[in-house]
Amino acid sequence: MKAIVVTDQAAGTAGMTLADRPEPEPAGNDVLVEVHASGFTPGELSWPSNWTDRLGRDRTPSVPGHELAGVVSALGYGTTGLSVGQRVFGLTDWTRDGTLAEYAAVEARNLAPLPGDVDFTVGASLPISGLTAWQGLFEHGRLQPGQSVLVHGAAGGVGSAVTQLASEAGAYVIGTGRAADRQTATDFGAKEFVDLDNDPLEDVGEVDLVFDVIGGDIQKRSAQLVRAGGTLVTIAGPPEARPAGGLAIDFVVVSDRAQLGEVVQRVRDGRLRTVIGNVATLDDAVTAFNPTERVKGKTIIRVRP
Repeated sequence: MKAIVVTDQAAGTAGMTLADRPEPEPAGNDVLVEVHASGFTPGELSWPSNWTDRLGRDRTPSVPGHELAGVVSALGYGTTGLSVGQRVFGLTDWTRDGTLAEYAAVEARNLAPLPGDVDFTVGASLPISGLTAWQGLFEHGRLQPGQSVLVHGAAGGVGSAVTQLASEAGAYVIGTGRAADRQTATDFGAKEFVDLDNDPLEDVGEVDLVFDVIGGDIQKRSAQLVRAGGTLVTIAGPPEARPAGGLAIDFVVVSDRAQLGEVVQRVRDGRLRTVIGNVATLDDAVTAFNPTERVKGKTIIRVRP
């Protein structure tokens, strides 16, 4: 099968190559997925799991990409809950070969059914942004209706999902980003917008929840805005500052079939939209991941037409 592989961590996306790889064998409780579309996250190649397994052993050449949408083509021993021919989408294991390939072996529990009225391209754009937003807001942030949420990167992949889910849940959303992101963030449900290049972040006042995707100085300043009993949730690594009288939580997204179902249902009925910036073929994937200009939205690789 054709797949994108990486062997040189220092090379980043420039070190990606299209190669022939053996078709993976589904292990116990796995399914083999015929990949139709694959998602790739900027910065993914900095994750140690691309290069070493759980015991620290080199696992290159490895196939990156952890989001997929496709069709189940075979079941591993003992696999239940999914069937051959079923449309699925989800998030694959960090330390196994990923989804930038014609086939991927995935634990069945990491996948959810993809309804027939949701395109594979959209399905592949959902798992990381949708699950990160859901888990950060509702599991770690314990968001309640009527609370105020400061969402950094409100027009980005994760931030736009956070903005939409929080707004739908009855929260008052304050989004941040570049000046050019204002209209997008507002369209997604932000009631206020802070241009981080020009507006004083501190003018926001106290909030119940901060959803941080940036880290650094912005995270430290945001921690000071969390009111007593509130929470700062971050995906930018261990928090460098903690709210006075509140919680600071960093987390890594995990796959969850029920939550994937919640997310895709919202896509079906128009409550959640994804930001897809570029769709390329597997043959053109390396070029797509090394653009000559900034692409707004997520890059999706359409493996099959």
